[in-house]
Amino acid sequence: MTSMPFYVSPEQLMKDRADYARKGIARGRSVVVLGYDKGIAFVAENPSRALHKVSEIYDRIAFAAVGKYNEFENLRVAGVRYADLRGYSYDRIDVTARGLANAYAQTLGTVFTQESKPYEVEIVVAEVGAVSDDDQIYRLTYDGSVADERGFVAMGGAAEPIDAALKDRWTPGMSLADVLSLAVELLGQDPAGGAPRQLTAAQLEVAVLDRERPRRTFRRIGGTLLTALLSKDDPTHDAPHEDDVRPGPHDTLTGDTSPRDESTNPQTQRPGD
Repeated sequence: MTSMPFYVSPEQLMKDRADYARKGIARGRSVVVLGYDKGIAFVAENPSRALHKVSEIYDRIAFAAVGKYNEFENLRVAGVRYADLRGYSYDRIDVTARGLANAYAQTLGTVFTQESKPYEVEIVVAEVGAVSDDDQIYRLTYDGSVADERGFVAMGGAAEPIDAALKDRWTPGMSLADVLSLAVELLGQDPAGGAPRQLTAAQLEVAVLDRERPRRTFRRIGGTLLTALLSKDDPTHDAPHEDDVRPGPHDTLTGDTSPRDESTNPQTQRPGD
């Protein structure tokens, strides 16, 4: 006697996969991406110094992600290779956030529909323009859906209340110090209504795409500079001239000269979780 194969409708299968991915993403801590007067800022609660949620992709393009580390790290590496190959084959100006977002959408959509499990990731691809109106921020979800965001986006963890607060409080042309203070304040809020947490510079991963820098606009911000930017007593608006140099690959101040195509870390933990 042969048993009948277990049948699951396509609608139920897609729903189960979506629920699975959303639950995995929600367990991570949030990342906020928002524009400021001189570029685009990325702020993540991430005390890890080895596992980055925010990385450079190309000259004017950066990548931020939440979810399972090994999965979004694979996407980051693939994005770097896509950008380098396209820039080498054609021209550097042909590497755009829109093209990269389309490539990621195809990959995520294929995995979601054809693989045994979807990627538990949500990513942002951002490109800084010559002026703020030319900035591009694309949000991609686990199923390959793409949203063209204007000004800001929050993802992972308590993204919905953070996004709602940004709609009320973020305005174009804010300084770097102001957007960082706003992002850190919202990241420290308790979604359950409890007392807010006071996040310190050591608990944060912060980077910017600075439109005023030549060619490679990505830079990490940390240490004393980040502390000054977050200080209410010393609201520094940008890096001091002497800090605007490219430090070694292990520094976390202003320059980021580490190779973009870093080796893939096989760990599956979520940074900062």
